[in-house]
Parts: sequence; structure tokens; C-alpha cells
Amino acid sequence: MSDVVRASGTVHWIGAGLSTGSGPALLCDAAGRVRLWHRTEGRAAQALDHLGLTGRAEPRAFDLAALTAELVPGDVVVSMLPAPEHAALLAACVLRRAHFACSSYVSDAVLEQVPAAEKAGIVVLTEAGLDPGIDHLFAHSLVGRAQEAIGADTAASYSLTSYCGGVPAVPNDFRYRFSWAPAGVLGALRSPARHLEDGTETVVERPWEATRPHVVDGETFEVYPNRDSVPFIEQYGLPTAWQPRTFVRGTLRLEGWLRAWEPVFEELKAGDDTRIAALARELAATYPTTEADRDRVVLAVSLDVRGDTGLTWSGSYLLDLVGDAEESAMARCVSRPLSLAVRHILTDDLPSGLNRAAETAERSREWLSELAGEGLEFTLRVDR
Repeated sequence: MSDVVRASGTVHWIGAGLSTGSGPALLCDAAGRVRLWHRTEGRAAQALDHLGLTGRAEPRAFDLAALTAELVPGDVVVSMLPAPEHAALLAACVLRRAHFACSSYVSDAVLEQVPAAEKAGIVVLTEAGLDPGIDHLFAHSLVGRAQEAIGADTAASYSLTSYCGGVPAVPNDFRYRFSWAPAGVLGALRSPARHLEDGTETVVERPWEATRPHVVDGETFEVYPNRDSVPFIEQYGLPTAWQPRTFVRGTLRLEGWLRAWEPVFEELKAGDDTRIAALARELAATYPTTEADRDRVVLAVSLDVRGDTGLTWSGSYLLDLVGDAEESAMARCVSRPLSLAVRHILTDDLPSGLNRAAETAERSREWLSELAGEGLEFTLRVDR
């Protein structure tokens, strides 16, 4: 592992979309200089004004060549752009020996550049938002607590579920509120999901067809598996002596969502790319996200462990947050953990190479404590 390039104190925040909330403001308090890059310098200036950061951060018109020209070793590039655009940004970071951070899952294109990034001594921080991000912190913390109670070498079985969703604070007929591009929402629904159910690996080609009721703190939601859950068994450090009964990471929706979205599912089943692209535009127009409505984020992570000797342990984290006039719940939950992670880069606290949020139980508890201290509220419940 190469020595980490010392942070310069300059942060480049790329993009100012729906998920850009209070994160840049927190970085303005921690960094020597913050630059907000948007489609045009005027749009960047407007975004800074909306965030109350005029005069505290510098507006820039985003262009990869322009960004690359301004990077110096130790700068931090924070990407709020769509995941397919991360690889090009990371390549510029490797070239200029600048650190890179985002809230998205690690893509193959990003993974390919990790060896070069590590050789250059730069941090590649990923999965540091809400989901992925805070969900990882919750899971690592629960696994660590369960190991302390049960023992990592004790034969046991376990069930881990992690469900997250952005929903309208006041339920509507559509039972949903778009907190990211409708095209992305529809694309995710078209992607098969792999998880473990009753100890058996299961692949669902149409994730919504696996929707089931799920009670969180006395309230009934609807949940379904999302993406590939299986690799996270290793990522979360679950002991090999423990056998999984259920392991699923998925999406949470309001009760009644499955029925409300039946016309959408029929379109998705047909699989016409052109029609689905048009449908995304229609949904955006029909169900616009406005400054008047309020969103709600619910993240529920639970772990139940049963030792073969009869010893049991169960624990759960719940984050349930409603947005306000200053900031949506989704923006707060994505941008605050990301800004926290960037601040750890600024203090030279992370190693070079690939980092995914906080990857140990101890560090996860530290980060959760820091997030709680900044007003991101959640609850932990433990039963023995």
C-alpha cells in the first residue's frame, strides 16, 4: 500500500441535484476551500445561493478538462453525478493524485482503476451515502455486537434484512415520491435481484414480484429484494461459523405501492426500451417533486442470531426522517454521511485504495456517533 497523499484542504463538489443537501455546507466548515461544479457557472452560483453558501464556496462550470486542470495533489473530488460518469472522474483523480468520493455502489469501471489509485496514494471512497452508506454502518455495528454476544466461532444461524426507501411523507395515490430520476427507478426494477431465503439462494428476475409486507415499528410497509445481496455477507464480516437463514438487502415502499404501480409493471414486462424511456418522462411530469411536498426516508436494518446451544441475540437500527423546508430527507441522508467521510479524507484518516463507508464495527460506531451528533437521528434496539 502506498503512502496516502496528504489532503490539500480543497474539495471539488461535482453536481447539485436532488441529493445535494447540507453536505457542502458542512464541508465549508471543514475544508480550506470548496468549489461547486454544475452545468454552468450561473447554475452553480444559483445552487450556492439556495444552499446559503454564496461567498463561502466558489461556483464553477463543470467540464472534465476544466476540472482536471484545477486539480492538485491532495484535492478531494466528490461526485454527485450518475454512476456511469464516475470512472472518468476517477481517471482524472489518478492522473492528478487527487482523492475521490461518491455515494454510489462500486462499478466494474471504478474497480479497474483501484490498483492505479492505490499506487498513486489516493483514497477511493464509495458507498458512503444512505443506501449504500448508512445501511453499511448499521449492518457492521449489528454484526459486531452480535459477535460479542454470541461468539464468532460459535455455531449459529442468522437472519439479516436491510430495507431502505424514500417515500412521500403524506401518502399519495401513487404511493411514491421520486427522489431520483424516474429512469433510474425503472431501470432498477428491471434488474434481477439475488438474495438468500430459508437458506437457499434465490434470484428474482422481476424484483417487484417478490414484494411482501414488512412491519417496521408497528407500521406496515411493502418490501422487495434489490440488486445482488450475496456479496455483502462477506463485506459485512459475518462469521463463517454462522449459517444464513435469510440475507436480503432491499427496497422499502408504502403499503399499497404494489397495487398502485400495476400499470407501470405491465409496461416493464413488455420490455420496450423506447416506451420505458417515454414512461419515465411521463411519470416525471405526472408526479413532479416540488418544494412544497415533503419526503420521508425509512431505513430499517435487523439482525437475528440463534446459537446452536440456545443462545440468541437480535438487534435493529431504524432511521425514520421527514424532510423540511430547508432540505429533503433524502438529501440530508445522502449528503451528510458523504461529507463526514470526506472530512475523514481531509484529516488523512483513510488508507489509499478502495474504501466503502466504514468497513469495521468499531469505525461504524464512531461514524454513527458523529452523524448523531450532527442531528441525523436513528434508534438502536437490542434484545437478548
